[in-house]
Amino acid sequence: MKITIKETQNPTIIKFEFPDFITQNESFEYKNIDETKNSPLAQQLFYLPFVKTVYISGNFIAIERFSIVEWKDVQEDVAEQIENFVSNGGKIVVEDENKAKKQPITVYGETTPNPASLKFVINKGITKSTVEFKNIDEAKASPLAQELFKFHYVKELFITENYISVTKFESYSWDEITLEIRTFIKQFIENGGTILDENLIEKSSKQEKQEIKNFENLDVTSQQIINILEEYVKPAVAADGGNILFDSYDENDKKVKVILQGSCNGCPSSTFTLKNGIENMLKSMLNNNELVVEAING
Repeated sequence: MKITIKETQNPTIIKFEFPDFITQNESFEYKNIDETKNSPLAQQLFYLPFVKTVYISGNFIAIERFSIVEWKDVQEDVAEQIENFVSNGGKIVVEDENKAKKQPITVYGETTPNPASLKFVINKGITKSTVEFKNIDEAKASPLAQELFKFHYVKELFITENYISVTKFESYSWDEITLEIRTFIKQFIENGGTILDENLIEKSSKQEKQEIKNFENLDVTSQQIINILEEYVKPAVAADGGNILFDSYDENDKKVKVILQGSCNGCPSSTFTLKNGIENMLKSMLNNNELVVEAING
């Protein structure tokens, strides 16, 4: 077995990657040796005086160092120590015998019209809500999203009924990261991880506007537009890993503003879809050729 050393965007953190996945559970984070009861390897690493934090997730171990050393001076020795530990039968993470039995699920990736986004479909319902997170700070309601944002290539996340749309940074290829994401999501859900705490979701004003209690306060045209979007547009957009929300309608300039989420946000083909699909549909169904649709990326 050979460990691969990889730098991260944080100069104090370096990753030691394994050729295979090393944990069947969710990610682990250890701040000190007292927290390492279920990880003999992390316990050993904390005997190194420069180790500040140990992360174990997927197929890698990431270590954050104190500033008393530079990684270039010690990384090879750390990699060798990890290799020797595992080769000699040492346990990376010890499974909790009291943990609930796994519930097998299937996760598969689907391409979307947006080359930066991939749709990971789960074979069961995972939430009744629709949420979008731009960064880890927004993801307080979703332990799964928080863990996914720790993968440095994850830019944005969109979670709905039975799938998760992941948007990556341009510098990474899906060929390099798809398996890691799919496997992580599968293991996280199988081991009972919380996907979304519905009680912690902070709804945007746009989402609240479309709820029944607020719907009646809108003008008739806005209500008609929302009904058309809900019945005819949302199902098609969802199939592509995205979502669309009504923002506003201006009676004076006949402009309809919508918010694009998930894979639709920043998609190269979204402008074409808006103009040749949604705009033409609204013009026809509302019998108003002056309507203009404008997208506000969520």
